[in-house]
Amino acid sequence: MKIKPIRSAEEHNEALEAVGRLIHRTDDASVNRLLVYEALIDQWERSRFRLEAPTPAEAIKFRMDQLGLRPRDLIPYFGTKSRVSEILNGHRQLTVDQIRALKRHLGIPADALIGAARHEPSQRPSTASAAAVQRLRALGVLKPRETVEGLVARAVQVAPGHEALVLGIGIGAFALASGDWTDRTNAKSDLGALEAWCAAVLIRAERENLPKKRVTKPGRSAARALAKLSTLPDGPAQAKEFLKGLGIVLVILEHLPGTYLDGAAICRGDGAPVIAITLRHDRIDNFWFTLLHEFAHVCCHLRNGTRLIVDDLEVSSSEDIEEEADQFARDALLPPKIWAKYASAEVGAEEIAEAAREAVVHPAIVAGRWRWENGDYRRFAKLLGHGEVRKHFA
Repeated sequence: MKIKPIRSAEEHNEALEAVGRLIHRTDDASVNRLLVYEALIDQWERSRFRLEAPTPAEAIKFRMDQLGLRPRDLIPYFGTKSRVSEILNGHRQLTVDQIRALKRHLGIPADALIGAARHEPSQRPSTASAAAVQRLRALGVLKPRETVEGLVARAVQVAPGHEALVLGIGIGAFALASGDWTDRTNAKSDLGALEAWCAAVLIRAERENLPKKRVTKPGRSAARALAKLSTLPDGPAQAKEFLKGLGIVLVILEHLPGTYLDGAAICRGDGAPVIAITLRHDRIDNFWFTLLHEFAHVCCHLRNGTRLIVDDLEVSSSEDIEEEADQFARDALLPPKIWAKYASAEVGAEEIAEAAREAVVHPAIVAGRWRWENGDYRRFAKLLGHGEVRKHFA
């Protein structure tokens, strides 16, 4: 029989029958044919029958059934009876110490215990702190008597396509599947507040009208042109118009208590890319680096199903897309050949100004890069442009 790829249920059944005939044979030719059939069957079944990974609660319950354990037997690992109930019902995520204990004593794989970064079940109220909710009201984001859940539902309405996805960082109504978003966030982040912030960004982004035709295609040349706007007195405001010409919405929305957020790249309901910046550090150098970092995400990563990327740029990340975005931003602001001439630890304010003139960027960008590269945050503090960005987005 000629072996060929499996393309239908009928061919799958034929392959299974062939395996049944070969499985008891011991000659080399039969064994080799059996291995090929098994590989083809496995490939076909994986493509047709995708099994979702169990939630941490499901993984724990499965192991409990295997070992004959009762909920009270988990109290040594979780601390209290009520905590056991919350975890088994999916209402609370496991801590790192609890994951270690379950892996060590019950033999549950850590991957199964980590699960998706989301609050379960998704229908529960938002976990956003009272401080975050209060700030949302002060910003005029929440309508009178509106809850965070209502805000999220409103975002879903203005951004169709997000409602069927699971963002995994809040109440779950506004959701993206794990492959549809990525984050570079502080472990202490208030996930409910983070979701509320994303919802507010979407609502504000929907108000912006974009030109039907782009001026040019987003890329490295556009990134350099964007960086050069930093030399203008109203550079941040000009950047918003420049991005609009590229078909990109820029939203400025301050971070909420507990979010530790610098910026994000997100797809609007109509698919238009959105760059959102918090200005939690109101400095010229920070604004332009964050802007170019998120611009890199728009150019290189906000595609192939990825619809949201959130960033706390003070958090180190080894993810490829974050390293790529960091380098993209550095090169756009200060081309490597120029930076190489001024990277010395011995440079002074005159060299900082000279490098800025050569790169056609604001001196604050050079000073910020030098401080970061050299790990010396005492020098050039007065060159960073403190308090010089937010005023452009009153």
